[in-house]
Amino acid sequence: MQLRADSLEAQLGKSLLPLYTVYGDEALLVQEAVDRIRAAARAAGYAEREVLTCERGFDWGVLGAAGQSMSLFGERKVLEMRIPTGKPGKDGAEALSRHAALRSDELLTIVTLPRLDAATQKSAWFGALEQHGAAVRVDAVERHRLPDWIGQRLSLQGQRVENGESGKRALQFMADRVEGNLLAAHQEILKLGLLYPAGVLSFEQIQDVVLNVARYDVFKLNEALLAGDVPRLVRMLDGLRGEGEAAPLVLWALTEEIRTLAKMRRGLAAGKPMAALLREHRVWGPRERLMEQALKRVSEAELEAALMLAARLDRQVKGLRVAGLPGDPWDGLLQLAMKISPARKH
Repeated sequence: MQLRADSLEAQLGKSLLPLYTVYGDEALLVQEAVDRIRAAARAAGYAEREVLTCERGFDWGVLGAAGQSMSLFGERKVLEMRIPTGKPGKDGAEALSRHAALRSDELLTIVTLPRLDAATQKSAWFGALEQHGAAVRVDAVERHRLPDWIGQRLSLQGQRVENGESGKRALQFMADRVEGNLLAAHQEILKLGLLYPAGVLSFEQIQDVVLNVARYDVFKLNEALLAGDVPRLVRMLDGLRGEGEAAPLVLWALTEEIRTLAKMRRGLAAGKPMAALLREHRVWGPRERLMEQALKRVSEAELEAALMLAARLDRQVKGLRVAGLPGDPWDGLLQLAMKISPARKH
């Protein structure tokens, strides 16, 4: 069965299944889900634990042997199967399907995987894992949900921010400092719990403690670009530069999004419905809403001008001299991002 991560605790309270598959890219949340399953297993008398990690050259016969061998003292065992790539291969797929069908009161299996694409979720081996236990999908915390997530985590240790705008500002400050690094966010929250007693935290207390530990993903730039979120764009570009990201990759990410906007703008001008254009250009999820907002904000002429600037920047990052551009390519990248942001009108 499929199980949401926030429903795991309730399910474990009702019964303990023989097989749990936990998958997602957010390492902290995956680990917390696995910890909950382990704790429930310990409480049910599973005293032994074995961990197998599927790396290149892994012998899948080991999984079969682990499933068959029990402790000499008859202790119940937790078997953890970690597959970092999410691709077990043909032999692994067959071994996992066979293992999923095992039924033993002495063995509980936890399989951990990264985020899976739609094709993998429809595979026979994943279907077997899902059929014979629970598949727990761990979703990443989206940027717009991060302040609320931080607030919830603070409440678990008996702390909260001030009411009103001051509290919102404090949560937003923390979110800006830990974006893209949920493990660091967790550590900063624990630090606040160690330094301050339970109760209300002021903005000044949070500001004094929380470090700038954000990690920026070049492929998240499109969210800030489409939203016209200028402060976030500036932070992300500064952060990517500081992390040593390659300017050509950042340029490619920005240009691809501007090119998609331009194609959709032309499609709208030709009378095509928005829903059809979103499907045609493979725009899904939260990006749909952001794309619609951006298309209302920018004109076709502005998008064409941005693409012309991107072409000039492409020559610059390849080492060619281009008149009229900032000497630093990163300044040019910021200039490109501003081309379709609300700030350009000020």
